[in-house]
Amino acid sequence: MTERTSEPAFGPKPRRRTQTVGIGGVRVGSDEPIVVQSMTNTDTADVLRTAMQVAELARAGSELVRITVNNEAAAKAVPHIRERLLALNMDVPLIGDFHYNGHRLLADHPACIEALAKLRINPGNVGAGSRRDTQFAEIVELACRYDKPVRIGVNWGSLDPAVLARIMDQNAGLAQPRDAGEVMREALVVSALESALQAESYGLGRDRIILSAKVSSVQDLIAVYRTLAQRCDYPLHLGLTEAGMGSKGIVASTAALGVLLQEGIGDTIRVSLTPEPEGRRTEEVIVAQEILQTMGLRAFTPMVVACPGCGRTTSTFFQELAADIQSYVREQMPMWRQTHDGVENMTVAVMGCVVNGPGESKHANIGISLPGTGESPAAPVFVDGVKTVTLRGANIASEFRTIVDRYVATSYPRKAG
Repeated sequence: MTERTSEPAFGPKPRRRTQTVGIGGVRVGSDEPIVVQSMTNTDTADVLRTAMQVAELARAGSELVRITVNNEAAAKAVPHIRERLLALNMDVPLIGDFHYNGHRLLADHPACIEALAKLRINPGNVGAGSRRDTQFAEIVELACRYDKPVRIGVNWGSLDPAVLARIMDQNAGLAQPRDAGEVMREALVVSALESALQAESYGLGRDRIILSAKVSSVQDLIAVYRTLAQRCDYPLHLGLTEAGMGSKGIVASTAALGVLLQEGIGDTIRVSLTPEPEGRRTEEVIVAQEILQTMGLRAFTPMVVACPGCGRTTSTFFQELAADIQSYVREQMPMWRQTHDGVENMTVAVMGCVVNGPGESKHANIGISLPGTGESPAAPVFVDGVKTVTLRGANIASEFRTIVDRYVATSYPRKAG
């Protein structure tokens, strides 16, 4: 294992050292890429709809997909969902999300646990009172028997009341008691760490445990994960719970996750967006990918650089072309990924006028500078910094797509086979 002795002067800090956990064919931990995760919102008992949504999320780039297993019908459906996915040539690892009755569902339906790649349990609602430890132990022992990793996921909406009461009592005895926010954050951390140690005492290996401690406040999330990172070497799953809808959810998740990722904290991430009515569930996957890619931590799909527009760009054509190219590269990426290495690192610039257009285009792998208001009706195209052609007329969009296709075919090595 390579020793990290210094931090870079620029860019994210090195990832904190953690255990490495295998989840199906995906490996999670500090020496592995940060993994994108998502979750279905279908009724898991509906095998076809759930399998189709899992496949849609996987095609969008979700490397792990969590499904709710909340009743007998859902538990019975899980192996059939796995079969449907395999028939579609989709081998994405499935994570079972268990609350309240997970110990019974897993014990009664062995085919369910066999079909899952990981279990997620919440120590705050795994069982009430004296049943908590017994039912937690039953789930962990089943995870050990079937060799399944476990994410112990604490959430401030369902924090273990016994842990919270204990931390509050301890705080009341201090000469200078901490405020309520600090107490809550400490209770989240303690609940996660004590539950992990308890799981280890039941036989679950350290290399089979992932932790999360989710809240819906950006500053609280940052504080909790900084503390967790200092106190343990388990991999950490990041996510701002109940992030919200639209721009609010995107901005809040990006603000919280961006700070932590910059500090080297985080091994898997999920962006928990509330979809717009009739909106696509895959939006949360795309946002998670874009957080990692814009921070330079991973590359998933070619980046399209486009200017915001101003009084010099009263035409909407550059906006339409930027949207067209962004959609096009995302649509083509599944095929490009199979045939060419490194395409995800490509950048494409679509600029709206002469001010920054040629310069930005030269910095990209491929760039086009469209004419602004009053400029000559010509669109120079730059490939690897060199002007290669000037496009004119009504077919600029299709001609530019052809140039992008040609660049992929000639600039990125074709994969063997």
